[in-house]
Amino acid sequence: MSSMRKNPEKAQRAARHPERPGHECKAEPGRYLSRVDRGRCEGKADCVEVCPYDVFAVGPIDELEYQALPLLSRLRVWAHGKQTALTPNASACRACGLCVVACPEKAIQLGEAGKAAPARGD
Repeated sequence: MSSMRKNPEKAQRAARHPERPGHECKAEPGRYLSRVDRGRCEGKADCVEVCPYDVFAVGPIDELEYQALPLLSRLRVWAHGKQTALTPNASACRACGLCVVACPEKAIQLGEAGKAAPARGD
């Protein structure tokens, strides 16, 4: 897994983003989850760099999850070394929304735990 460093400048830009969802890091830990669309994620680690609660890491995609992706998504993931954003510390999420706006692929959604992620408007 990745051992990326925090990027305060990138986090500040994300905090000022006009479309930033969430509750400005004031939600109860574990109430919200960041969900990663593995078919979009290119493992660039922007989420790791901005998350103040170390929710994210970058590492290899699970092989079964990889095989379940549509062909074009598998090709994209393969081209990026089968690296993806993982959420090993998902229960620490405080719904900042920084990860959502920092992700260049728009591969992260923020949703309440136990509920389906909202549909994307793309």
